[in-house]
Amino acid sequence: MNRQQRIKLLDFQLRAYNEGAVEQISDQWIFFDEETEEAAMLDDYLQQEIEIFRANRWRKGILIESGKIRSGNEFIMLRDHDKVRIRKHLIYSLERLLEGMNDDAFFQFVTTLNSLDFSIYDCIYCYNHLSFLSDDKQRDGVNFIVFDNQEQICNVQHHFCYFEKVNDRFEFTLNTGKRLVIEKMIS
Repeated sequence: MNRQQRIKLLDFQLRAYNEGAVEQISDQWIFFDEETEEAAMLDDYLQQEIEIFRANRWRKGILIESGKIRSGNEFIMLRDHDKVRIRKHLIYSLERLLEGMNDDAFFQFVTTLNSLDFSIYDCIYCYNHLSFLSDDKQRDGVNFIVFDNQEQICNVQHHFCYFEKVNDRFEFTLNTGKRLVIEKMIS
């Protein structure tokens, strides 16, 4: 699995976007989140990836200034009540943890999480113990990750031992009591 495949797997995660509509109020563009019904200044998302729904499809671009999206060599001007979605950011410690995982462990972790109806973007807490370890020959410990999909909570303990062999063990526990353990070992 190369970096492109990892990005593709993350791109198709549920709840990866804040979706809503935009309105211009008193010369200010406001984003109204469809799910939370909260309002935010569109300026808060400058230089971030944004998608606009036009001609029955999503068009990806970068919000370069309030009300203006650059999509390739084209500029798209926003209109009142345009439907948009803004890519969510991963929690920094989770992002670093995912980048540090080998491909097999990454794939097993993300697909198992998805099979439990959770998205990587449902993460509400991540303690990445690996980030505190130096690049010693032997690194072992546990990372703690909590996910909330608005219906259930999932706690993941990621036990790792990286020495002569690479061992990743993920213990998924849902608030319903359901438990799942997967282990990936590489010689």
